[in-house]
Amino acid sequence: MLNNVLTASADAIREALGWAPGWLVGTVILIAAASVPLLLFRLILRRLYRFAGRFSPFAQTLIGRSQWPLCAMLVLLAMGFALPTAQFVGSTTIAIAHLLLGGFVLTVGWMAVTALRLSSDLYLSRVKVDIEDNLLARKAVTQVRILRGAAQTLIIIVTVGAALMTSDQVRQYGVSLFASAGAAGLVLGLAARPLLANLLAGIQIALTQPIRLEDAVVVEGEWGWVESIGSTYVVIRVWDLRRLIVPLSYFIEKPFQNWTHESADLLGSVFLHVDYGVPLDRLRARLQEIVRASPLWDRKVAVLQVTDAPANMVELRILVSARSGPAAFDLRCEVREKMIDFLQSEYPDALPRQRTDITGDGRLLAAGLREGRSGRGQAPPERGGEGHPGRDPARGAAGADAAARPAARQWAEAAGRR
Repeated sequence: MLNNVLTASADAIREALGWAPGWLVGTVILIAAASVPLLLFRLILRRLYRFAGRFSPFAQTLIGRSQWPLCAMLVLLAMGFALPTAQFVGSTTIAIAHLLLGGFVLTVGWMAVTALRLSSDLYLSRVKVDIEDNLLARKAVTQVRILRGAAQTLIIIVTVGAALMTSDQVRQYGVSLFASAGAAGLVLGLAARPLLANLLAGIQIALTQPIRLEDAVVVEGEWGWVESIGSTYVVIRVWDLRRLIVPLSYFIEKPFQNWTHESADLLGSVFLHVDYGVPLDRLRARLQEIVRASPLWDRKVAVLQVTDAPANMVELRILVSARSGPAAFDLRCEVREKMIDFLQSEYPDALPRQRTDITGDGRLLAAGLREGRSGRGQAPPERGGEGHPGRDPARGAAGADAAARPAARQWAEAAGRR
């Protein structure tokens, strides 16, 4: 029945365009065959889209995303059925048939990618990553996104290869796309080695999960969060909002730090250098007051320990726990600031200071200091008089040297002889 309708329609168009050449008539027939399902589809789709929106948002999303590949598929089918009635030359008909078949294969791949993305988005919409303990949620999101990217790449390769194999002229390119052989295939494989390595690394990361989305990591000395995981690289959002682009193979071949691999809980350390006379019990009590009043503390660990005792100070290490890396960093800063403020206000003598002990005869020291002060208070003798050491023959050279020394130095020499 469909063939009869198409034949009658083609005959009507051919009679109306009896003056036109055959190739133009055939083109008009194909355009008419494509426009009919296009118009009907648009009219039906609008009503169907509105009807689905009343009952199911998912059905409405499904119709909205699949409308273009479905419309293209219907148009290609209609043109394929109408092609025999166009009565082109044999070679032209075969070429158009190959093009329509290749387009149909590409449309099927398009629909497959759309269905893959829609199903993955539907699954991810049920995963809540905005909660405090989102380890399992981030694990699921990472696996779905990486595997979706790999599956999408595979579908595109298979679709393009199948479309190329529909024509004898380009079939060899489709075959080589599926299986590269010979020297050319070897060269192509070596040239594409980094790309293939990153693709395989992405699949391995999706299965083993050394990193996940929003993991706190340290890569190349930079601390940040895993912002996105692509098919070939990972984007790290550094703490100062810079972006660090790292190949996927890096996380398989090189060591790195993952602060939230098993859980987001972290320990933060604060170091203080204080005097030996610091009251440790008061510091421990103050630490408990600080962490209990802070919403960043997870109420697990708050410890103050003496970790070292150098020559002139004591090293204190404070360990506090938090629910995540950013919370641990903020809690460390808060504890450090409040502990320093507590020492400054309550125990200023407990801050690090240098000690110097002077031992010796106190009476000689006092006498030397008095003599030095009295010597500084006398007026200098006139040059050439009796008081001048250089003009006193009785004192000689030794007397001149002794008079020239300061009083404190004389006392030191006397103390040394004793």
